[in-house]
Amino acid sequence: MNIPSDSASSPHLFARLAGQITQFTGTTAAFCIAASVVIIWAILGPVFHYSATWQLVINTGTTIVTFLMVFLIQRAQNKDSLVLHLKLNELLAATKGASNRLINAQDFTEEEIQMLHQYFCLLAEKAKADRDIGRTHTVEEAEENHANKLHARRV
Repeated sequence: MNIPSDSASSPHLFARLAGQITQFTGTTAAFCIAASVVIIWAILGPVFHYSATWQLVINTGTTIVTFLMVFLIQRAQNKDSLVLHLKLNELLAATKGASNRLINAQDFTEEEIQMLHQYFCLLAEKAKADRDIGRTHTVEEAEENHANKLHARRV
């Protein structure tokens, strides 16, 4: 597997910078800085007679910061989501009896996701009918078990 390096000459400078900014903005220090800016701005209100320019300063500043943070937050969310999917894919691939059909489920269409949701609702209903909460099934095992139970009742 080829994993990119984190050297200073790496083309991933923006990724590292964005990661560091994202990390910092989630700290108490970042919150204190932001709160301090707002408090200083509010204290300066009487000095500037609560002018339109005084209001424009905070409005412009918060708009710019918000605009940029939306992209940083989305980037961090995308990375976290991808890592979570990779970890889940590894667990599915490594677990005997787990359905491999769910690997890369994040790439499924809405219809495929809805169909799988219905399968798992069926699985939950069949598990509930077993009245043994400790027993697990794949969808196929649950369907076979359910069919066997129905057949046994008829015979």
